[in-house]
Amino acid sequence: MAATSDAARPAVTWHDPKRCLWLIGLVVPLLPFASWGLVAGTGSGAFWWTGFVLLYGIIPVVDQLFGKDTGNPPDGALAWLEQDRYYRWCIFLYLPAQYAGLVLGCWLITRGDLSVADRLGLTLTLGGVAGIGINTAHELGHKKESVERWLSRIALAQTWYGHFFIEHNRGHHVRVATPEDPASARLGESFWRFLPRTVSGSLASAWRLEKTRLARLGKGPWTPRNDVLSAWAMSLVLFAALTAAFGPGILPYLVFQAVFGFCLLEVINYTEHYGLLRGRTASGRYERCAPRHSWNSDNVTTNVFLYHLQRHSDHHANPTRRYQALRHFEEAPELPAGYAGMIVLAYFPPLWRRVMDHRVIAHYDGDVTLANIQPSKREALLARYGRAV
Repeated sequence: MAATSDAARPAVTWHDPKRCLWLIGLVVPLLPFASWGLVAGTGSGAFWWTGFVLLYGIIPVVDQLFGKDTGNPPDGALAWLEQDRYYRWCIFLYLPAQYAGLVLGCWLITRGDLSVADRLGLTLTLGGVAGIGINTAHELGHKKESVERWLSRIALAQTWYGHFFIEHNRGHHVRVATPEDPASARLGESFWRFLPRTVSGSLASAWRLEKTRLARLGKGPWTPRNDVLSAWAMSLVLFAALTAAFGPGILPYLVFQAVFGFCLLEVINYTEHYGLLRGRTASGRYERCAPRHSWNSDNVTTNVFLYHLQRHSDHHANPTRRYQALRHFEEAPELPAGYAGMIVLAYFPPLWRRVMDHRVIAHYDGDVTLANIQPSKREALLARYGRAV
């Protein structure tokens, strides 16, 4: 007992400077309520677009204004920090707010006095909440406690992206920063080319992983024990219930917000490993994933909204580590801005390549052959950058 107390003492004396800031993440699922209130208070339908404007306009600017935070918790505080249940509740509370907002949004869309532009803005706001909800599911889905893994699936139901739970944990984390990974973007690959590859590739990968797992148990894929099918069943029940409550007219908006939500996840995926490649060992296997295989960002605003997702190197090194304990690594490549700004850039491939390609080349000391290159761009990139002397 004495030894335990001595080990815990340094952690107790350390103060987490972001402790209260994590509650700011709950602003996102409350956006439909904020939009409703702002429209009612001002009479302006522009506020139905609050989520869209916050995501693509306000947060990128605020992210630059508030700058970076490279501070790490002391090693002696990590175990104590991970066990503090306060941080879990900051995540758990996202889900009831997410689904309450979805129900409110469905009611507002179908009650009949919103214009087409109003409904479009509100649907994008709902999709933004759902997309950031996938990040919440990502945090929960990596944990060992079954309740958190179930909550992860519930968070994913709004976007029909329940297969992400399987593919990300058992596919992406194995193949990250390799040409075989559909969720790792390649040098020279635009986001618009990456998007169909990652959506279809991740879906196919999740199905294969489940099919293989069930085959080992002597079962075929068409069974309720298939986690891909059970996740989609959850989405089907959700959409059926909302259609029964609000009528079939709500279905196009539900589909639209789901597509926008998972595309938001995929544009974040695009930024996380762009052009980075794990080398081969003497045995021919890929080297172990290291901090140099993920783009990091310490911009504090986006890190608060995304629960430290941008400390991606530590996440890949320690997938079960809780968000509040993720650390900054000096050796990890750093994005020039937070994810909020980088995803806007990713929508415009010429601008993205102007900002990012030379950073990838510099990361490999000028040797472009060490990067994960889009095959169709290989000759052009070799001609442009050559090989380091």
